[in-house]
Amino acid sequence: MPTRVDEIADGIFRISTSIPLPALPGGFTFNQILIRDAAPLLFHTGLRGHFEATRAAIERVLPVASLRYLAYSHFEADECGAMNAFLAAAPGAVPLCSRVSAMVSMGDVADRPPRALGDGEELDLGRHRIRWLDTPHVPHGWDAGLIWAPTARTLFCGDLFTQPGAELPPVTEGDILGPSEAMRGGMDYFACRDKARTTLARLADLQPRTLATMHGSSFRGDGAALLRALAKALSAPADPP
Repeated sequence: MPTRVDEIADGIFRISTSIPLPALPGGFTFNQILIRDAAPLLFHTGLRGHFEATRAAIERVLPVASLRYLAYSHFEADECGAMNAFLAAAPGAVPLCSRVSAMVSMGDVADRPPRALGDGEELDLGRHRIRWLDTPHVPHGWDAGLIWAPTARTLFCGDLFTQPGAELPPVTEGDILGPSEAMRGGMDYFACRDKARTTLARLADLQPRTLATMHGSSFRGDGAALLRALAKALSAPADPP
């Protein structure tokens, strides 16, 4: 399970573990996004079974014990499966999630109470100030939300633009919509297209320059145009079952 670390924006690092998957001949990546700051934040803890690989990768950037926030988009194993392992390794850390996720999942599962953020609520990490954005059902999960880091113009976009493949560059200025749409064609993970189009328009208005993805390459360039292109793709008629 090779794990690599790359800085994809100022003080923001992508930690990526590649694994083989029978359903995806080219393999798949699981990415965590780490903000190095006075109050370090990790977005996605990764799977419980990947904890040691992820921990070792984080240590190349900062001490795991210094982590302050362990954030995730929605309650799912690859987003927060290693939560309690990280809480044990980082005594001052707390889970960070939406109010819905804290209420229905993390408040019971985590070994320490989560900090729940409301839509638009901001959190000062030091150099970076992040903003929580509720994105229910986008792409899936009633409790879903994303993080916007305006100082780095970076959107932590979770499962949006999920791409297959293990041998991918950490950041690309090329096409990630095509591969992600091809994957969605075989495994449509969007829960509500109408809601997604409205949410994507709101995200595009942020004018992000970096889209930090959870699976596959992150994107650098006109993030607003890419988000609008995804919304347009979701407007196409769905294939019949």
